[in-house]
Amino acid sequence: MAKDKKKNGKKAEKSVRPPIPAQDTIAESSSTKLTDLQTLMNGVEETQANPVITDKEPEVVEEPPVQDVPQYYEEPILTQVIVKSYEGEKVHGLYEGEGFAYFEGGNTYKGMFSEGLMHGQGTYTWTDGVKYEGTFVKNVQMFNGRYTWNDGSIYEGSIKNGVRHGFGFFRSGTCPVSYIGYWCKGKRHGKGTMYYDQEHTSWYSGDWVNNVKEGWGMRCYKSGNIYEGQWEKNVRHGKGRMRWLTANQEYMGQWVYGIQHGYGTHIWFLKRMPGSQYPLRNEYIGDFVNGERHGHGKFVYASGAVYDGEWVCNKKHGKGKFVFKNGHVYEGEFTDDHIVEYPAFQVDAMSAKELNAICTGSNFENIAIINGLENTSILGSDIELDISSLLDLLPREERHEELKQVEFAVLRHITELRRIYTFYSGLGCYHSLDNTFLMTKLQFWRFLKDCQFHHSNITLAEMDRILSGDKTPLEEIHCPHETLLFRTFLSYLIRLAFHIYHEGHKEKGPYLHKCFLEMMSRNVIPTACCVLFSEERCTVFAMSYIDECWEIYRAFCRPSTRPPFEPTMKMRHFLWMLNDFKLLSKQLTASKLVEILVKDGPSLHDSSSTNLELELVFLEFVEALLDCALVYVTSDMIKEQVARDNRKRSRIERLSKGTTNMSLYPEYSLSQVKLMQTNEPKEAKTEQDEEFSLWLCRVQIFFTTKFFTAYHHEKLVREKIKENKIQDAELAELRKIKDEELAKLIAGREAEEAKRQEAAAAEKTFDSKDADFKELEEPVTQFVPPPEAPTVGPPVVTKVPAGKKRKKK
Repeated sequence: MAKDKKKNGKKAEKSVRPPIPAQDTIAESSSTKLTDLQTLMNGVEETQANPVITDKEPEVVEEPPVQDVPQYYEEPILTQVIVKSYEGEKVHGLYEGEGFAYFEGGNTYKGMFSEGLMHGQGTYTWTDGVKYEGTFVKNVQMFNGRYTWNDGSIYEGSIKNGVRHGFGFFRSGTCPVSYIGYWCKGKRHGKGTMYYDQEHTSWYSGDWVNNVKEGWGMRCYKSGNIYEGQWEKNVRHGKGRMRWLTANQEYMGQWVYGIQHGYGTHIWFLKRMPGSQYPLRNEYIGDFVNGERHGHGKFVYASGAVYDGEWVCNKKHGKGKFVFKNGHVYEGEFTDDHIVEYPAFQVDAMSAKELNAICTGSNFENIAIINGLENTSILGSDIELDISSLLDLLPREERHEELKQVEFAVLRHITELRRIYTFYSGLGCYHSLDNTFLMTKLQFWRFLKDCQFHHSNITLAEMDRILSGDKTPLEEIHCPHETLLFRTFLSYLIRLAFHIYHEGHKEKGPYLHKCFLEMMSRNVIPTACCVLFSEERCTVFAMSYIDECWEIYRAFCRPSTRPPFEPTMKMRHFLWMLNDFKLLSKQLTASKLVEILVKDGPSLHDSSSTNLELELVFLEFVEALLDCALVYVTSDMIKEQVARDNRKRSRIERLSKGTTNMSLYPEYSLSQVKLMQTNEPKEAKTEQDEEFSLWLCRVQIFFTTKFFTAYHHEKLVREKIKENKIQDAELAELRKIKDEELAKLIAGREAEEAKRQEAAAAEKTFDSKDADFKELEEPVTQFVPPPEAPTVGPPVVTKVPAGKKRKKK
């Protein structure tokens, strides 16, 4: 009996086999080795990119570097174990069912066994206090489990081969650091969010690669400053946006290892003055080198002045163009942030203090007068109307009076016009630090449509051609991102008023102001300030699709049939585009699409035909797509999308259940938050809210799952066709070369054959002539013997054979 017990004990000890060590861990019984939670996490992360400052701006106070994040424990592995004692069931001498094992060294296990191995749910505790609770598969921690360290650190989530792998949550017990997201072989890898404080005011959410921030992510610092963009080796690298809320600054553009480098936009927000005509912000758009303005760039000052030219080490240096706040322009050389020579402009247009800020001296003797107008604008030194192209149409003696009357007419409505400019410049925009914006061409189009300018036998595209200058690049004539200062907005209105109403005011006397006043009374005052879509929140949501829609719009533009032949899109092209995308359906038919295109325009069609040759500007393109979304997306599509989103959400909730109540991804951007909110099943408070939610869902489904997907597919097909054409051209060239070589070879062979044939024919001819000659020669030899030739030398003696006698002659 004693021998049997010893044998059974040895079998049991052998049956508890050691697990396979994980690749990224070291087999130590204590398992107390420490590893860094974050390499180079926050030491100089935020202060590496000090916001660029102008000479007149206060320097930005750098944030103190965040302290290094404390370390955390690795998950331990089961090492070589020997069972010292066991309590539980056995089958055929092997541990089976629920039991408790005490191992040599003090480690313990309580849970399920199968065929002598830890298999199923159980708890393994190391002597140093580390505990694992979860699933075992043949002595290896697998699937889901929970690690607890003796300092209070915990991990709960997916496990593979004893290490964190999959979705899980980790919280440090020694510092307020936590991470929720995806792991790979014990390291943060994939999408995940790390919180650096208990209040969750400092966090990073985005992509990880082997414990390093790499890819796309969003970092919110304790100060409130936010960076959203690309990362590499734990620093900002690539394209991104940094907002210094503490310094009222913002940068959007290229980064190189934490420093602004490349093309970008830097904005300095200032406190807005009540009634200010311009947003009080300085804005630079152009090239950066090592955090400084260097290369070519455009600087828009808070006063409305603009410099566009060369920069060297944050200073204007080289050739450039300076537009003063009153509209006067200087083009020439700049040196060390100053104008080399004085421009020709009026002294009254700006103060000496402002002049000295951009000029090198203080002598004003050489200052000339522009256009022969001695008085400055009655609208103020900040506004000078750019209507010289209209004044040039009038006799010189009438120009001054015309300009004066127009300025009086504008001054009469200046308050209303400023209100309109402010309203439309903020339409569809997110909240800004100073809550002020410059009007874009997209918003200007919406203003023109609201005021029904396009009902006056002139389309928005034709208006762009009228308002664009001779030096405007063709691709920028219809650009929706072009910004308009308030003075430019006023000048555009006067020029459009002249083109629309000048036929009715050609009598004697000033008539430009009459055209302007008629435009204000008929178009602007009755209908201005209508919202872009049904609600302003719809506008904000729709603006999240603008960039990709602009890419598609440009891809399907064709050269215009009118000078200057810039790229535009016609209604016919729009119809063909949707047909190529296979988005025409039972609901969105071709006739329905035509109704959408012409519904907001003038009488574009009659009872017999429809004019599809009219041009669409980008605003009309986007609005037509939004209307198509409401027709194309049916209730069945919405139900399918909601069911799909619910399955995704439930899968994530199952993974994160019991770990934490924190969200995996804090808000990446406002547009994405609004997008996610549309999928949340909430009871609408009002009927208007229900309509808005339905509109939001239809637009989201149409753009994200149909329209953009179809465009990307079409893009791939076009690229494939282009590649095939290139390959076909190369093959055709090869065939051509081979055909030429084959033709040369055949020609050579034919030439040789011809030579052979000629030689054979010549030889045959020669043989025939020789034969004829012989035939002529034979009869003569028979009847006329040839004369004997005289012999020379001694006579030839002929020997006679013996036995014969020589005959005498």
